[in-house]
Amino acid sequence: MTAADPLAALGPYFAVRADPAPPPGFRPLAELYGERGPLAARVAEVARVLGTGEPRVAASTAHLGLAARLWSVALGAAVATGRVPELGRAWFALPPQGPFDLWVPAGGVAADVEVLERLVWEGQLAPLAAAVRTLTPLAPGLLAGNAASALVGAARQLGSVPHLRAPAAELTRELLARPALAGTGAVSAPGGPLAFRRASCCLYYRVPAGGLCGDCVLTRPPGR
Repeated sequence: MTAADPLAALGPYFAVRADPAPPPGFRPLAELYGERGPLAARVAEVARVLGTGEPRVAASTAHLGLAARLWSVALGAAVATGRVPELGRAWFALPPQGPFDLWVPAGGVAADVEVLERLVWEGQLAPLAAAVRTLTPLAPGLLAGNAASALVGAARQLGSVPHLRAPAAELTRELLARPALAGTGAVSAPGGPLAFRRASCCLYYRVPAGGLCGDCVLTRPPGR
């Protein structure tokens, strides 16, 4: 990570590498979703760590973490600098666990809701969801709900910085109203704290000793 990256203080999901060129061992981000990419190994490791024998539970959990990483970087840059990294030109290094290391080229694109939707949802999260569904059958609505939940989580973390709270919440509400994420859940009205209740479940309750997430559509874990 770079000392010049002010968002790194918010945690590893927000930090990026800004070396002049991709560091050794990094790969183009598009390869994460490729046929021979590391996604299957990542899901298998998540299953091992969670102690679950259900591939769809591990795949959903892995997907949620990857989506959170992408939204954190893009939304954080948008509200902090007014520009969105060109994720289509980004490179990554994926450890077995935790957020992946990300290098982004300098510059970026002027931020607005359409740019965020194009660069993050269309450019990254849509192919990520398709790749996950080749590994195990998960409903598109569940994966869209994961993406929405990850977006709101990133915005709420950005809200810990007072001057970023309002722009992060505003952009998040606009994104949740776009066609890709509309219908994924109910978001609180402007003027108050950002809150979200999704219309789907990420399946985490099926993890041994797991429970319901704070934004889950369920009010109690269903019987197995």
